[in-house]
Amino acid sequence: MNLNALPFDSDAMLSGLKPWIECESPTFDAAAVDRMMDLASYDLAAAGAEIERIPGRMGFGGSVRARFPHKDFGKPGILISGHLDTVHPVGTLQKLPFRRDGNKCYGPGIQDMKGGNYAAVEAIRQLALAGIETPLPVTVLFTPDEEVGTPSTRELIEMEARKNKYVLVPEPARPDGGAVTGRYAIARFNLKTEGRPSHAGWALKDGRSAIALMARKLLEVEAMTTEDCTFSVGVIHAGQWVNCVSSVCHAEALSMAKRQDDLDRGVEAMLALTAEENDVRFEVTRGVTRPVWEPDAGTMALYEVGKAVAAEIGFDLTHGSAGGGSDGNFTGALGIPTLDSIGVRGAGLHTLGEHIEVDSLAERARLMAGLLARLD
Repeated sequence: MNLNALPFDSDAMLSGLKPWIECESPTFDAAAVDRMMDLASYDLAAAGAEIERIPGRMGFGGSVRARFPHKDFGKPGILISGHLDTVHPVGTLQKLPFRRDGNKCYGPGIQDMKGGNYAAVEAIRQLALAGIETPLPVTVLFTPDEEVGTPSTRELIEMEARKNKYVLVPEPARPDGGAVTGRYAIARFNLKTEGRPSHAGWALKDGRSAIALMARKLLEVEAMTTEDCTFSVGVIHAGQWVNCVSSVCHAEALSMAKRQDDLDRGVEAMLALTAEENDVRFEVTRGVTRPVWEPDAGTMALYEVGKAVAAEIGFDLTHGSAGGGSDGNFTGALGIPTLDSIGVRGAGLHTLGEHIEVDSLAERARLMAGLLARLD
């Protein structure tokens, strides 16, 4: 099969992707995520899939599982795993509208990871139109909660991965266009301080500020960062009235390590911070965790197929381990050959400058098509 003969068209793909980007789908807005799942379900069905909608739980949106017709339908094949939630709240389109500027196109979630997901669907569609049957059956699973650590669909992803021989994850490509063949471990933590309220003007000394202790503890947490294990605080909530001493403060922290042992020590150190100072209680509880995914022989053999496909297309597919976890952490840690970050090129994910390189849409769809057509 001549991969370069398949008629992938980046401009046409961008037109198809536009409704996905303009359907804002922040993780915590289940109804918005479900609207996005509707759009994806239609495009998957139009590409020939049998669609199954899986209800959401824990307050999150639902998932879509799409299975494509195949002579070996139901046997172990290829799972394409992606998420359709984004970090951008509804209304971000006013600040970051879908906008093309030369070879760049901007929009919330366009790089992470709607662009890669759309390219994967287009790859399957073009193979079907060309009458090319993949050696293995293909399943696509789109989930709603990756951006918050996949608390509601981890079991779903892992069980689906166990039914298949390979997992492909169209998360954004590395800066050089390379793939990811391993990921660092990540742990999330919920932080809480609880003090005593009082009127801040009339009886300040009677209060015990939860905000004040949290501020000191956050500096302590971030100061724990080393080369082996990092700590950062990304969320903090407290207070409603400036004339009240705030009695409760909540925060969320993230820790990342290249090795599981380092993360385990980091978790132990974080949990040990629980203490009480000046009648204010500081409590740390553990949130969701992504395990270390270290590349094994199966993943590296899968990568070599991807590298060969990329060479036919005309670029060098590098590889390496990376931070910033994905659902590939789960499938790779299970020992299932996984190739991650084979989605679109771009930059600025999670910011108001998020964009893709438009011509990478066809490139990455072609890469996905080649993988689907070669893996057996």
